[in-house]
Amino acid sequence: MEHPIFDNIRTRPRFKISTDTSVEDYTQLIKNQLSQNKDEFSGNINHASAEIYVKNGTQDYWSPKLSLRAENEDGKTVVRGIFGPSSAVWTFFMFLYLVFGIAWMVMITLWFVGRQIKSEDYGWALPASFVVLLLILGVYLAARFGQKKAKSEMDKLREFAVRSIKNVEEVLN
Repeated sequence: MEHPIFDNIRTRPRFKISTDTSVEDYTQLIKNQLSQNKDEFSGNINHASAEIYVKNGTQDYWSPKLSLRAENEDGKTVVRGIFGPSSAVWTFFMFLYLVFGIAWMVMITLWFVGRQIKSEDYGWALPASFVVLLLILGVYLAARFGQKKAKSEMDKLREFAVRSIKNVEEVLN
């Protein structure tokens, strides 16, 4: 039977584990694992945080990363991980959704108000709202395209995370 933490890592972009290993030891385990897999992965590892990338020659907007952060909580080390694009990419896509969503609401409101007051001045707002909906669809499709292109890299990062947890469990036993 599979360990529930491993299932959690496979199905969620965020995970959290607790261990008796110290933050320093966990950081060293991640450094060792990264150096053992230096042909496949690269990353930055600081005292209590790490960012792991899959080496693929180019970094595209869809290229995922694994961010790990280890902290002391109640005498245990808690490791939090998140899979996904860089925060700049995520923020950019959310910004586009916000801007286009607000633009759609403004356009549909202008059209509706113009219709209520029987004014022909805002007839352009309905077709413009459809254009904005198409832009929202374009942003969604670009995000889905990026997710599909990054699937193999995401699987490699998930396997890296599972191996790092197995390494922690081996140290504890």
